[in-house]
Amino acid sequence: MAELGEISPRDLKDRLERGERPLILDVREIEEVNLAPFPGALHIAMGEVASRLAELEPQRETVVVCHHGVRSAQVAAYLSSVGFERVLNLSGGIDAWSSVDSAVPRY
Repeated sequence: MAELGEISPRDLKDRLERGERPLILDVREIEEVNLAPFPGALHIAMGEVASRLAELEPQRETVVVCHHGVRSAQVAAYLSSVGFERVLNLSGGIDAWSSVDSAVPRY
């Protein structure tokens, strides 16, 4: 059974600070990424995920990020449906992340 859930910005930040390295998959459009990049994330726009699956690792824990957490939840569900074992959605998206990482502006 695939793990599909959510992770809060605080929990993700704590995990990253402990040295854990899940893949952060940013599914926003490039214009959004340019406004507020997520540090260290792999950017694949939502509409390109299916055609770029080979760039991802199904066994690696993957945290999916978008602006508010809606698109990323859809992508997380999709990844889980095609065999990704550990997928989490960043609750509240990059908008919520900006509350724990002051280097990331809100937009």
